[in-house]
Amino acid sequence: MIFLEFEKPLESLFEQLEKIREIEAEGDIDVSDKLKELETKIKNKRKEIYSSLSGWQRVQLSRHPERPYTLYYIENLCKKFVELHGDRYFKDDKAIVGGVGKVDQQSVVFIGHQKGINTKMRQYRNFGMANPEGYRKALRLMKLAEKFNFPVVCLIDTPGAYPGIEAEERGQAEAIARNLIEMANLKVPILCYIIGEGASGGAIGIGLGDRVYMLENTWYSVISPESCSSILWRSWDYKEQAAEELKLTPDHMHDFGLIDGIIKEPLGGAHSEPETMVKSIKKHMKAELAELMQINPEKRIQQRIKKYSKMGRFHESQAT
Repeated sequence: MIFLEFEKPLESLFEQLEKIREIEAEGDIDVSDKLKELETKIKNKRKEIYSSLSGWQRVQLSRHPERPYTLYYIENLCKKFVELHGDRYFKDDKAIVGGVGKVDQQSVVFIGHQKGINTKMRQYRNFGMANPEGYRKALRLMKLAEKFNFPVVCLIDTPGAYPGIEAEERGQAEAIARNLIEMANLKVPILCYIIGEGASGGAIGIGLGDRVYMLENTWYSVISPESCSSILWRSWDYKEQAAEELKLTPDHMHDFGLIDGIIKEPLGGAHSEPETMVKSIKKHMKAELAELMQINPEKRIQQRIKKYSKMGRFHESQAT
C-alpha cells in the first residue's frame, strides 16, 4: 500500500497488521484477538483522519497512484466493451478512451480520460492530458451514440487539456468549445462522473451533461492549486492555501449548484475498495439512466440548457 503524507499514522498500524497475519499464517499462535484489536484501531484512525480532510488532502487523494482509472471502471461495469479509436481527422489520442459497452441489458457509450497505471503507461497516455484529437474522438463517439440512441457516460479524470504548442496549432480551444455546443444539443442522455481530477477545459470538454456527479475525494476547478499558487504567489509553496481559496471540493461544487450530487467513497478512498466503488457507481448509473431515458429528447435538451444557463452568481449595479 502507498500512504500519503496525512495517512502516515496508518502506516505503522498496517505494518503491525501484516506481521501478525504472517504469524497467523504460520499457525503456531492464536492471534485472532490481536487481529481484531488492530483492525478496530485502523478503522477508528481512518475515521478520524477522513472525517476532516482539507481541500489539498482531497486533491492528493484524487491523484493517488492506486486510485482506479476510467478503463478499470469500464471493464468492471460492462459485460462486454468494444473500444473505438481515432477522430477520423488526425490520429487516435491515447489520453481519452471510449467505446460501446453493455451495462446489464443497457448499451452505453463510455468516454473518459485515462492516465495510465505505471510510468510507461502514463507517458503513453500523456498523463490523461488530451490533445484536440481526443476531444474530436469523444465527439465522434457522442454522435455515434446519438445515431443508435445509446446514452453517453463520461468519466472525468484529468489535470487539464494538453497545453503544448502543437495542441494549440491543431485547435485545442475550438475542439473543446465545439464539444460544449454539441453536448448541449445531443439528443441522448449524458451522465458525467468526476472520478479523480477535474481540471479546467480538459474536464469540461467531456463534462457537460444532464447530470454531473463527483466522487467524494475528487476536485473540480478552473485551475489546479499548484498553478494557482504559482500565478498568485509566484511559488508552488502556497498550494494548500490555494486549494482552500479555490473551493474545489465536491461539497463546495454542490453548494454552488455546479454538480448534481456527491457519491460516497469507501472509507480510505476509492482505491481502498475499488470493487465496492464500482458497485456504487453501477447502481447509481443504472438508476440515473433509467430516469433520463424516460424524458422526451427535446425536453431533456431544454432542461440541460436551462441548467447551465442558471449557473453562476452575479449582481447588476445601477450606472451613476
